[in-house]
Amino acid sequence: MDTFVSLWQFTNKLRPANCGIQPLEEAFEKFCRGVSLFGPYWDHVLSYWNESLKKPQKVFFLKFEEMKRQPVAYLHRLAEFIGCPISREEEANGVVNDILRLCSFDYLSTLEVNKSGHMATGEKHDAFFRKGDIGDWMNYLTIEMIEKLDRITEEKFSDAGLRF
Repeated sequence: MDTFVSLWQFTNKLRPANCGIQPLEEAFEKFCRGVSLFGPYWDHVLSYWNESLKKPQKVFFLKFEEMKRQPVAYLHRLAEFIGCPISREEEANGVVNDILRLCSFDYLSTLEVNKSGHMATGEKHDAFFRKGDIGDWMNYLTIEMIEKLDRITEEKFSDAGLRF
């Protein structure tokens, strides 16, 4: 649900000014049918999930909500995955907290390059930053939309053992 809301916000930031904002309901129906800027969301996620099961040494699959809830644990897992485990000495010296601070949404979104920079294609860097929170979808989606996304997500992911 957060993915959909963020994608809707992001694509609206990329739309030319003369096109206006795409209504949430229109974007939602397209998203549910698998029509989005980067292809069907469920296919994209499922392909990475399946590869992470087949090749766990090559594909590190993580869920944003879990990472946000347990940042220290996920930082350790990611560091091990890329072959740079964090030592006890580094942990004692505050390296974990330093990395988490430097990689935080609050820090990265306030860097001058991200506030005023542009991609070579013209998009502003700040288009890639929204809130960095979990659960903002509650401010946008109706109960019917939530139920529909839950049904589709269950249908698409249940056979693969992927749960959100």
